[in-house]
Amino acid sequence: MGHRLLQLYIGLVLYGLSIALFVRADLGLDPWDVFHQGVAFLLSMKIGQVVILTGVLVLLLWIPMRQKPGLGTVSNVIVLGLVADAALAVMPPVTNLTLQILLLVLAVVMNALATSLYIGAGFGAGPRDGLMTGLHARTGWSVRAIRTSIEISVLLIGWLLGGSVGPGTLFYALAIGPLIQLCLPWFRRQPPRIAAT
Repeated sequence: MGHRLLQLYIGLVLYGLSIALFVRADLGLDPWDVFHQGVAFLLSMKIGQVVILTGVLVLLLWIPMRQKPGLGTVSNVIVLGLVADAALAVMPPVTNLTLQILLLVLAVVMNALATSLYIGAGFGAGPRDGLMTGLHARTGWSVRAIRTSIEISVLLIGWLLGGSVGPGTLFYALAIGPLIQLCLPWFRRQPPRIAAT
């Protein structure tokens, strides 16, 4: 249990750091963070505050879908935004293109690693992932169709509000799935083995 908790919180902290790296790379954010940044501009809030607020609102959408949050779900809502804002407070803006590209690549790799850590810990899905699985259960639509619809919707809304869309957005879309598929088996909980008698 202690090892799993450590894995969960390391994953969530790394995820928050990856958000900050995306912002400082300034080459385009992932779809949800385009949305978070756009809302942050609209409401004059920090991006981490919007991450937390969005997490709470999405979690409320779980209620009619009868989804049950776990410790990881609630922790996700709180930790990501706090870490992102703390990291952005000490991380200066970057204007060198080579460094921006390095930050972008590091952000995507760290995001995949972080996602694999917190999912693999087995303490429940993040609020946005739970929205996807809840809609799948309620509508019968494919996970792929629901995930794509959600991602395109938040990306479009965020972009219209001034969120950063760029080559980094495309790079994230192409790279994140294969990277998570690579990393997840390293951190997934394995059921205890029963010795043969």
